Amino acid sequence: MLELGQNSDVPAGDLIKDSTEATFMADVIEASMNVPVIVDFWAAWCGPCKTLGPALEAEVQKAGGKVRMVKVDVDQNQGIAAQLRIQSLPTVYAFWQGQPVDGFQGALPGSEIKTFVDKIAALAGDGGLSDAVDAAEAMLAEGAAADAAQTFAAILGEDPVNAAAYGGLVRAHLATEQTDQAEALLNNVPDEIKDAAEVEAARAQLELLKQAANAGPEAELRNAVDVAPDNHEARFDLATALHANGDVEGAVDELLELFRRDREWNDGAAKTQMFVIFDALKPEDPIVLRGRRKLSSMIFA
Repeated sequence: MLELGQNSDVPAGDLIKDSTEATFMADVIEASMNVPVIVDFWAAWCGPCKTLGPALEAEVQKAGGKVRMVKVDVDQNQGIAAQLRIQSLPTVYAFWQGQPVDGFQGALPGSEIKTFVDKIAALAGDGGLSDAVDAAEAMLAEGAAADAAQTFAAILGEDPVNAAAYGGLVRAHLATEQTDQAEALLNNVPDEIKDAAEVEAARAQLELLKQAANAGPEAELRNAVDVAPDNHEARFDLATALHANGDVEGAVDELLELFRRDREWNDGAAKTQMFVIFDALKPEDPIVLRGRRKLSSMIFA
């Protein structure tokens, strides 16, 4: 069974805590050997602290266990403040593997707070999730779709907004003909990753699979196009049939020809369909590179 990274469903009490001189070593120095720790030095009389503290807490919660936060009231823990030379409030330090690695003084805009927390969270890497995604992709490529689905699901248990795992799980369901489950996943994509390339690729694959179920007979459509080359509907349907039968390059060629003959036909359906096919493939796929190059040459000719 795969050993993945830290569980993203960490109780809030473990993610954010108050510390004292007696517990600072354990709460910060020792804890930071395993996960980055952000320390917020504050005081009750500090106005900006009342804004910064909750904003930091919110971003730490969103990081889902990849970083922790410790709050230190300097009035109650003057020894720590003196040792770390805290001269103004609020002051924030980040510790990783027992050492201070970053920090800032004063309040920050929300976007900069998020950037800071994300940067600190990234210090520990992703707990091996990238390797797990690669392993699941290899399973899927080798035909072990059920095993791949289990692995992608485990990754999402650790990181619910891992776009690569989310898209991978959809594609694994499609590979095992579990279309309803795949569609349900795509209908409930977290907002944070709804536009991610991996999710768009899975969405494109589902659309193409649905089209394949309704594809007409390739031989008849080829004959219709040979007899009447300007029969755009027949050419479009031929492209669909070719893709359904595994001839992706042939499908793109027919769509390129349709675009050349009438780029505005059916509200630009040829171009739209090509982009669906491209989205379902890897960006570096030779069919994508060749198709995009030919399409661009037509557009800008």
